[in-house]
Amino acid sequence: MKIHEYQGKQILKKFGVNVPRGIHCTSVDDAVKAAESLGGNVWVVKAQIHAGGRGKGGGVKVAKSLEQVREYASQILGMQLVTHQTGPAGQKVRNLLIEEGADIKHEYYCAALTDRATQSVAMMASSEGGMDIEEVAHKTPEKIIKVFINPLVGMTDEQAKKLADGIGVPAASQAQAIDTFKKLYTCYMETDASLAEINPLILEGNGNIKALDAKFNFDSNALYRQDEIVAMRDLDEEDPDEVEASKFDLAYISLDGNIGCLVNGAGLAMATMDTIKLFGAEPANFLDVGGGATTEKVTEAFKLMLKNPKVKGILVNIFGGIMRCDTIAEGVVAASRAVNLSVPLVVRMKGTNEDLGKKILKDSGLPIIAADSMAEAATKIVAAVK
Repeated sequence: MKIHEYQGKQILKKFGVNVPRGIHCTSVDDAVKAAESLGGNVWVVKAQIHAGGRGKGGGVKVAKSLEQVREYASQILGMQLVTHQTGPAGQKVRNLLIEEGADIKHEYYCAALTDRATQSVAMMASSEGGMDIEEVAHKTPEKIIKVFINPLVGMTDEQAKKLADGIGVPAASQAQAIDTFKKLYTCYMETDASLAEINPLILEGNGNIKALDAKFNFDSNALYRQDEIVAMRDLDEEDPDEVEASKFDLAYISLDGNIGCLVNGAGLAMATMDTIKLFGAEPANFLDVGGGATTEKVTEAFKLMLKNPKVKGILVNIFGGIMRCDTIAEGVVAASRAVNLSVPLVVRMKGTNEDLGKKILKDSGLPIIAADSMAEAATKIVAAVK
């Protein structure tokens, strides 16, 4: 789950991280009122969408008068903002952040994220803030400093100082930088984040350290204990099909191909998509029905796949461990009838109650194509679609 920048800054502020004063707005008039309320003579008008690269796409503007605040807010609010993370369709801007200007002396980068290889939390920092960290990692990897934090111990002063020294924070500002790194780590842990990123973290002219941006991703498995964060979810920023899928406990992601995939288990789903590609076609989605699929879940899964006009065939690939093949077969038959299925359907199932499941499919009278192996299933659905 992701949140907006203004929400991320609210969280950082709660944990004691220094952030600029800013006001969330949803209208042009509110944006002007926000600038008046903040005072000063420089404001930043920022589009709020769940994607990076907003500045490059024209979604961040510096205003030096209230008239400019109105002008930029009018331009940005409602625009279809295209960045390298939104794809060519872009994302509609429905929210703005009006923020006080900042006296930027230097821009740094820092982030906390889970490092599965070391089973620890990695805290990264770089002297090259304000840029795509992927570009920095590619061109100048030596400018990224990392420390690995044992979650049972927490972040030490020594580790925080290593980051501050490594990115060149001036001596007079090091205490603030160390404090910021430690608070970011605490924030990351206590909110069940999978990523907590500040880019840029700035050094102001007066020597203060301040978070000029905030990006958070949260572990969906831990949201049950994060009510405050769940309340920040913005469904307008999410794929409507993925939102619909989540209502039925389906893991669904739209892709660009023409073969719909219905599989139980994320690993098998990935292998199924790879097999489709191996035999010369492209998957239209990732769809994991999990280990407790019901007829209703399978029917909803079929509806989701068929909402995509590019889907020309469906491959069902089931391993019956916890999931019984006869349950899936009943769901497939009911779903095919409920949606008046008109595209080719290949079903491959192995495991618990496999023979009974195959009999249900055969006795249904529906034109379902059976397969025994993944290779056979992929060959048959690719041929049927072509």
